[in-house]
Amino acid sequence: MQEKMHMRQHPGIDPPPFVSEIVDIQESNIFLKSTYCYPRGGGQPGDTGIIESKDSKSRMHEVISGNLIPHPVEEPDLFDIGELITCHIDVERRNKHTRMHTAQHIVSAIAEDIWGAETVGNQLTFDKSRVDLLFEDKSQFDPDELVSNVNDILSQNIPVNIHQWSREQIMEHEQMRHTKFMDRIPSSVKQLRVVEVEGIDLCPCAGTHVDNTENIPFIEYVGKKNKGKGRIRFSYTFEKL
Repeated sequence: MQEKMHMRQHPGIDPPPFVSEIVDIQESNIFLKSTYCYPRGGGQPGDTGIIESKDSKSRMHEVISGNLIPHPVEEPDLFDIGELITCHIDVERRNKHTRMHTAQHIVSAIAEDIWGAETVGNQLTFDKSRVDLLFEDKSQFDPDELVSNVNDILSQNIPVNIHQWSREQIMEHEQMRHTKFMDRIPSSVKQLRVVEVEGIDLCPCAGTHVDNTENIPFIEYVGKKNKGKGRIRFSYTFEKL
C-alpha cells in the first residue's frame, strides 16, 4: 500500500522535498513507497518537479492518478528499484493550483447560494481557471455579482479546515455539497476527506487547499461561454499582486 501523504498535508502549499523508496519502474513511470505529490484529478493538474538519487537526477512530468501513483520521469533508466530518491515538487506551480482550487470551492458555493446553480465541471490551470455552472435560468447570471461576492469572502480571513468523515456523516449533513459522485466510490472506503471553508462551503474533496482565505488573491473575471441548455462556463484569474 502506497502512503499518499498529500491527503494529510494541510495546508497544501509549500510542499517540502521528501525522501522515498522506488518500489517499481514501468516504462517511464517510477512508483514510490510514499509520496507527497498530488496526482491529476478533480480538475486540478498533477504536480511536476525533479527526482534525484545519490548520483542521478531527472525531470518529473505531471503526476497522474492510480492505485499506485505513477511519477513519469524523462530518464527512468537512471534509477533502480529499491533505491532511495529525493523528490522536489515544483512549489510555485503547486501553490498556484492550491489557491485556484480553494477559490473554485468558493466560486461554486456562491453561485449555488445566489442562483441555485450547480457546478457540473471545472478545470484549473496555472494562470486561469473555469467553472461550468448549470442554471434553471441562466439569464440570472451576473459575473460582476459573483466576483464581488467571492472577493468579499477572500477578504475575511476565513479558516479552511480538513476533516476525515464517514460516508454516513457526509450523506446526513444538511450543509454538505457535491455528493452525487459518492455512489462511484467503492463501499470499502469508509472514511473520506472533507474540505470546509467555514460558513461558506463543505464538501468531499481530495484536492490541495490553503488553510485560510487570506492566502488567496482576489479573482478577476475573464469571460463566459454558453455551453448548452442552462450551462455557463465562467472563467477567472487572480488579480496581479
